[in-house]
Amino acid sequence: MLILLPPSEGKAPRGTSKLRRLSFPELASPREKVLDALIALSESGQAQSVLGLSDGQAAAIDLNRELRTAPNLPVSDLYTGVLYDNLGLSTLPSDAKARATRRIVVFSGLWGLLRLGDRVPPYRLSMGVRLPPMGGLAAFWKPYVAEALDPVKGLVVDLRSTTYAAAWQPGERAVTVRVLREVSGTRTVVSHMAKATRGAVARSLVECPDRVGTARQLAEFLTERGHRAELGNPPRPGRPWTLDVIVS
Repeated sequence: MLILLPPSEGKAPRGTSKLRRLSFPELASPREKVLDALIALSESGQAQSVLGLSDGQAAAIDLNRELRTAPNLPVSDLYTGVLYDNLGLSTLPSDAKARATRRIVVFSGLWGLLRLGDRVPPYRLSMGVRLPPMGGLAAFWKPYVAEALDPVKGLVVDLRSTTYAAAWQPGERAVTVRVLREVSGTRTVVSHMAKATRGAVARSLVECPDRVGTARQLAEFLTERGHRAELGNPPRPGRPWTLDVIVS
């Protein structure tokens, strides 16, 4: 099983050692290109505008300038925010932490793909940015990510936001999890609550020692764990299943 997560805008502020070799080593060359481009942008006067940062977020540009020499920390500690708070990596028992390390892949505008054990410095770069000179990062990363992940077998549980989902489409072996809020029989898409629910779903999946290999098994498992999960109709060829998790 692969569990696909987005990163978070919020990141822990401190690390302890310099950048080292990352998982998915086949991404080394495109990572260098994005890293060079981001540092160059951050040394120009256009970074705040291109990165879409408010005045209060502009200090993140300083982090980007120092990426090659800045202290780093594990991905499991780096990302903060609602999704990762509800995933609660630090409170998992050791066997669930091991499954999380094997199963979770975090998509990143800067690094492409990361595992929880990778160590990287804090940075600011969304997958939705058009970074000179490569342009849109989702389109830039797409062929490299496909080469890295297409050969990986098994169910793919997609908990990414739309921005990060554009970087790879895993096809009909995947289940895209949507979070809907139901009030008086009416269902709507939610954002903040969706992050919390996706984190809780990811936690349920890494706490599970049993093999969940199909979309139907996934829906049954999440229902057993107390989630209100509804599997959509079989997808068109080449398209993922849709699993709605209903909250109120």
